[in-house]
Amino acid sequence: MAEPVVRIPDAKVALSTASVYPESTATAFEIAARLGYDGVEVMVWTDPVSQDIEALRRLSDYHQVPILAVHAPCLLITQRVWSTDPWVKLQRARAAAEKLGATTVVVHPPFRWQRNYARDFVTGIWRMADETDVRFAVENMYPWRYRDREMLAYAPDWDVTHDDYRHFTVDLSHTATARTDGMAMVERMGDRLAHVHLADGKGSNKDEHLVPGRGDQPCAELLEQLARTGFDGHVVIEVNTRRAMSTAEREADLAEALAFTRLHLASSPSRAPRP
Repeated sequence: MAEPVVRIPDAKVALSTASVYPESTATAFEIAARLGYDGVEVMVWTDPVSQDIEALRRLSDYHQVPILAVHAPCLLITQRVWSTDPWVKLQRARAAAEKLGATTVVVHPPFRWQRNYARDFVTGIWRMADETDVRFAVENMYPWRYRDREMLAYAPDWDVTHDDYRHFTVDLSHTATARTDGMAMVERMGDRLAHVHLADGKGSNKDEHLVPGRGDQPCAELLEQLARTGFDGHVVIEVNTRRAMSTAEREADLAEALAFTRLHLASSPSRAPRP
C-alpha cells in the first residue's frame, strides 16, 4: 500500500467564543457551525450566556457544535464572574466542563495581588486535576509593559514552564507580547502541552491576537510539529476581530485562520520529528 501523502493528527480545531467579540457567545456557535470548525472553546466572561450551562448546552445541540474546552473567568473584567473567590471559579469551570462534555479547562496563573491564591496555586491545580478527568491546562502569559517600564503581573510566574503543572496551554500571541521564543517554550512544555491558543503577534506591548500568518510568531512551524508528533489535544483559534467593519469581514478573518490551521496541520510523513 502506498504511503499517504500527508498525515493529519487527531487534534480538533476549535473557535474561541472570544474571537467574535464584541458579538455574543451565541454568535460564535453560529459562525463555528457555518465555517466548519470542529467545536468551540467557551470564554466565560460578562456575557450571561457564557455563564449559563443549560444555555450553552442548547446552543451546542442546536448548531451541532461540541464544546471542547471551557476558559475559566481569569481576566480583569471577569473578577466578579462566578464568584470573587478564584478557587470557586475553577470549581465551577470544572463542573461546567464535566456537564458539557469538554475535556479541558484553561486557566491563567494568578495576578500577583491575589497573594493567597498565588501561594497555593501550583499545589491547588494539582489537587483539582486529581479529582477529575478534565485537564487543567495552565496558560503562559507575559509581563505588562508601559513605555520603558515592565511589571510582573502574574505569580508564581508569567512563564508557566518555570513551575510544575500536569498540563499546559501555549498561546503564541502571549509569547509575542512576552518577546520570548515560542518554540523553545513548547519544547520546555514537552508532552505536557495539552492545548493550543493559536494567534499571531508582532511583539507589541499589547496582546494582539492577530490572525495566524499576520505576525512574526512560529504559527506554521508549531502546527507542523504538532502534526509530526501526533498531537491529540485541541488547537483553538483565539484572535481579535474587534476591528472588523462587518460580519462578513469578521467571518473572512475566521475562515482564513481556520484554513491556515488545517493547511499546516497536514504534515508530510517523510519529514522527521524535531529532536
